[in-house]
Parts: sequence; structure tokens; C-alpha cells
Amino acid sequence: MGRLDGKIAIVTGGARGMGAATGRLFAREGAKVLLTDLLDAEGGAVAADIGASALFLHHDVRIESDWAAVIETAVQRHGQIDVLVNNAGIVHFSALDEMVKEDIERVLATNVTGVLLGLKHVAPVMKRQRKGSIINISSVDGFRGANGLTAYTASKWAVRGLTKSAAYELGPHGVRVNSVHPGAINTIMGNPNRLSLEELNKGMGSCPLHRAGAPEEVAYVTLFLATDEASYVTASEYGAEAGWSQGYFQPALPGYVALETDARQRN
Repeated sequence: MGRLDGKIAIVTGGARGMGAATGRLFAREGAKVLLTDLLDAEGGAVAADIGASALFLHHDVRIESDWAAVIETAVQRHGQIDVLVNNAGIVHFSALDEMVKEDIERVLATNVTGVLLGLKHVAPVMKRQRKGSIINISSVDGFRGANGLTAYTASKWAVRGLTKSAAYELGPHGVRVNSVHPGAINTIMGNPNRLSLEELNKGMGSCPLHRAGAPEEVAYVTLFLATDEASYVTASEYGAEAGWSQGYFQPALPGYVALETDARQRN
């Protein structure tokens, strides 16, 4: 406990899933947390449950004036911003030849422009402080391609790249910028059909750990990067994806399991 004592953190997409788990963990570790989201009722409930160390703010990461308001509120209330977690994101499934331009723009606006605007607006504060940690939540699909997720994959590769560029620019000012790459996480976005964990894990057969992750497991990776323990870590990418990025992934269908079994027997 106390790994974030005295720190002020902003977590976007904080109403549920990984954002809510990160906000709760940060607060337990001593931080004052500003949770932001479009989901006012859910976000307010999370902040209320956390207690006095949390505040919820309505925030559309695509809108620059919303970013300015969030940063201003944090500075007015606390005088500093130590951590920004750019967690807000959306996913969209579509075959290439069925993609709609508006859907592409919506994914890129949230997942890329939203992160860039966060970097833009928090940078002056952190540069003035000569310290800060920015954690951008990318995806395992920021390491590889994903069938049916072209726009989403493009956005998450972009997050990985802009993280490295921002780290170069902000590093001389004492500000660290890193990315976290979750895999199959049991959240509403990661499990939209609300399968049981047992059913969800059936699709993890060629993932080394053979299971989906919990949002708290990603939050702990983010926590490390937010702490002073990571003071020499920047421009780095941390996988929280059970080794999924190390090889080709496909559902563990019966025929595929048989092929794996045959290969083990031959070896």
C-alpha cells in the first residue's frame, strides 16, 4: 500500500472495465484519482464507491475543450498532475470491403486523437513540474494484425508509435511515456456477449496461459509505470496479454486441438 501516496492521477474511460479497476487500485495505493468518461451514471457510481479520493468528470476524449476542462479541474483542485492514463477506447469489427468511413473516423478519433489531445494538454503541466508519468493503453493488436479489426488495429499501432515519439519529446523535462498492451480481458468491450469465464477461456487454447485476463491484472501493470519504481522506464511497451503476441492466435476448435495434440505426440 502507499505506492502512489501524494500523487494525482487522471484515468480516462474510468467508468468501467480496465479504467475502473485502475482507478480503484490507484486510490488504494494512495492517489487522488480523477475518473473521466462519457458514462456519467456508471462513472459517478465508481467514484462514489471509491470515496473521497476519487472524482468523476464527464469527458469526451475527442473534444479538445473537454480535455482543457479536465486538466484545469485537476490543477485547480490539487495543484499538480502526476499521472495520466489514456485508457478510453472503442473497438469496431468489420470486413475490409464492408467498412464505413464514419466508423473508421470514429475509431481513430477516440483511440488516436483522444490520446494525442491528452498528451497535448497534460504536457505543459508536467513539463512545468519537471515530472510525470503518462501511460497509454494500446492493445495486443498494437503488436500484430487482427482479422476483422483493421481500423482498431491501425489505431492501436498508432498509440504504440506516438508513445515513443512523445517519450523523446517529454523525456528531457522529466516526463515518462509508456504503453500497455492488454490482450483478451474479461470486460464489456472484451467480452460483449457476456460469456461465462469458462466459455471465454475456451477460445484461449493457443494463448500460452490458456485464459482471458481480469481488468485488475492490467491495472497492476499500469500501476508499476505510474510509480516512482519505474523512474528509469520510458518509451517502453508492456504486454498484459498472456503471451498472445508471440504467435498466431485462433480459437481452440476441436480440429485445432487435435493438431496440437498430434504435434506433441510427434515431438
